[in-house]
Amino acid sequence: MLHGPQRELFDLSFCLPSECAERLESGAADVGIVPSIEAARQGLAIIPGAGIACHGPVRSILLVTKVPPARIRTVALDASSRSSAMLARVILARRYGVEPRAVSMPPDLPSMLEAADAALVIGDPALRLEPDRLGLASLDLGGEWCEMTGLPMVFAVWAARPEALTPDLAEAFLGSCRFGREHIEDIVRLEAAPRHLTEALAREYFDRHIVLELGERDYEGMRLFVQYAREFDTVVSTGGVTA
Repeated sequence: MLHGPQRELFDLSFCLPSECAERLESGAADVGIVPSIEAARQGLAIIPGAGIACHGPVRSILLVTKVPPARIRTVALDASSRSSAMLARVILARRYGVEPRAVSMPPDLPSMLEAADAALVIGDPALRLEPDRLGLASLDLGGEWCEMTGLPMVFAVWAARPEALTPDLAEAFLGSCRFGREHIEDIVRLEAAPRHLTEALAREYFDRHIVLELGERDYEGMRLFVQYAREFDTVVSTGGVTA
């Protein structure tokens, strides 16, 4: 959207997916990258093909714990991603049989682990961790979901208010996604250092962990996630989940 053929087609602003969902709900934005459960809750129209998913360990969503997972009673959450917070609840309940009390905190691992048995760390702070060197157990929630369900995990989708979605808009977003995938090396070179990541780690993240172009199997995984999320939050509907 900044560098490809789609530049200047849209008025862009940059914020967290949870904030994007709020802007869509208020009418302040027409299109946003939103948590998958928010797309369902708001009944948004999903722009087909572009989103954020994984088909195995995702590396950027880690639940670091001081105790075995089945003994977790409290979790400190980085609440900047609603999908990740809900995913932690789903996996802990369905795979480990626990429903811990949650507290929202800034993403500082030592402080989080002082306040709770486990800490959910996402995004760049998670990528900057080296799980094997923490001296603590950690669950990669992308990998946990894929092992538990046999399906991909979709964390966020590009979605629009239904009246805003047109074929031209959908084509522009998928084209932008593909342009980005074709220029991963440029993205790695420009973005790794400012985020305090090595280029090797950023490249591995794009090559091995994150999926940006979605297919029907991804949406099948998304529908199952929304179904499970409804067990915890009755305001999550099944609308808006079909691409």
